[in-house]
Amino acid sequence: MLKMTSLRRLVHSRVLLHLSESPGVHSSLPRCARLLSTSSRCRTVMPAWVIDKYGSNEVLRFTKNASFPIINYPNEVIVKVFAAGLSPIDVAMRGGYGAATLSMKRDPLNIKQSGSEFPLVLGRDVSGVIMECGLDVKHFREGDEVWAAIPPWKQGSLAEFVLLSANEVSHKPKCLSHIEAAAIPYVATTAWSALVNTGGLRKDNCANKRILILGGSGGVGTFAVQMVKAWGAHVTVTCSQNAEQFLRGLGADHVVDYTAGPVEEPLSALEKFDLILDNVGGDTESWALKLLKPWSGAKYVTLVTPFMQNTDRLGVADGMMQSAATVASKALKHLMKGVHYRWGFFAPSGCALDEIRDMVDAKQPPWLDVSGDVMASYIYTYTHIQLTPTPKIRPVVEETFSFSQVPQAFEKVEKGHARGKTVVQISKGGDDV
Repeated sequence: MLKMTSLRRLVHSRVLLHLSESPGVHSSLPRCARLLSTSSRCRTVMPAWVIDKYGSNEVLRFTKNASFPIINYPNEVIVKVFAAGLSPIDVAMRGGYGAATLSMKRDPLNIKQSGSEFPLVLGRDVSGVIMECGLDVKHFREGDEVWAAIPPWKQGSLAEFVLLSANEVSHKPKCLSHIEAAAIPYVATTAWSALVNTGGLRKDNCANKRILILGGSGGVGTFAVQMVKAWGAHVTVTCSQNAEQFLRGLGADHVVDYTAGPVEEPLSALEKFDLILDNVGGDTESWALKLLKPWSGAKYVTLVTPFMQNTDRLGVADGMMQSAATVASKALKHLMKGVHYRWGFFAPSGCALDEIRDMVDAKQPPWLDVSGDVMASYIYTYTHIQLTPTPKIRPVVEETFSFSQVPQAFEKVEKGHARGKTVVQISKGGDDV
C-alpha cells in the first residue's frame, strides 16, 4: 500500500512538472493571474502628503510610508496620480471642517476609534492612469487615462496612488494634459449636481429659461454659467466689477456688480427667474427668493448650507435633525409662496464627467474664447477653458507646484486670490505633464 502511494505521488509530480513546462499551459497562467491583479509589482507603501490631526498648514507631513491602496470591492480601481488639484474644500478639511459627518460616512457602524481617519490624505481632484481594476470593472482597463472628483470621505489625490469606485471615474479629455485636467473635476461635478440633480435642468429643458447665479466668478459659478449658457438659457450673474468682463466672455447675458450697492435693487428691476443658484449664502435668501417666478416650478438652490457646521457642533444625530428641521421649514414656507427651496451638495459622478469630457473634446461651448485683457481683470476662479485660434482647448491653471511643494500650494489656495486652479504635479507620465 505504501509503495502504491509513493508511486502515485511520483506520477502526480511528473504530470505537474510536464504541465508547467507545456507552452500552452504556461502561456495561460499570466492571463489567469491578471484577472486577480494588474499591478506589475507588490507594494505596501507609497509617498504621500498626510495630516495626523486637524490644524493649520503645519500639520501637513510628507511620508514615504503611506499605506498603499488595496482593492476591497470588485467595482474599485487604483489610479496612479499624475496631477492633483487643490480647492478651498481641502483647506477647510485640513482644519477639521465636516469631520463628524465624514467620519460617519467612513465608518457608519461606528466600529473604529475616534481619529481613525488619520493619517488623512487631502486633494479632491485627480488626473492619472488606471493601474489596477477590480473584477467587475468593465469600462476601464489598465493604462487608461482618467480623471475624477474624489469624495471628501475618501483618501485624496496628494499621493502616488488613489483608490476610487469605477462609477466616480471618467476617461480624461483627450485634448487636455493631466495638469490641465486636474483643474476641473470637483467644481464641475458640484455645479452639475446643483443644476441637474437638484435644480432639474437638462439640455432639453433649459432653452430660454432665466437663470440667476449669485457669486458667478468662483469655480462652481463659472462652470454653472458655461453649462446653462451652452444649453440655451439666459444667464444673469453677480460678481465684483473686475470680474465683469471675464464673465461676459464666458457667455453671461447680464452682469450685476455687487460692490456698487445693494445687489437686490438692480436684480429686482429685472424679469423674474426660473432658477437661482446661490454660491454666496449669508442673508442672500432673505431677498433672493422674491426674484423667482411664483407658481411656475421655479427653484432656489443654495450650495451654502449649515449641514456640516450642525453636525460638527451638535454631533451627527442632533446635527442631522437640526438640518432636516431647518430645510423642511424653509421649503414649506417658500412652497406656500409658490417657489421651491433646495439645498445643493457635491455628488461624485463619472457620468457627469463623461458629459463634460465630451463638451471639452468637441470644442463646443461652454468652453469659450477669453482674451488676455479679460483674464487680467479676473480675480478668483478655479478654472475655465480657453478656445484659442489654433483652436486648442485648455483650462487656465494659475500655478503648478511640484510634489515637494504641497505646503506652498495650500498657502496659495488659502490666500484666495488665484486667477486659476492650483495644481500639484505628482508624477510625470507621457509627454503632457
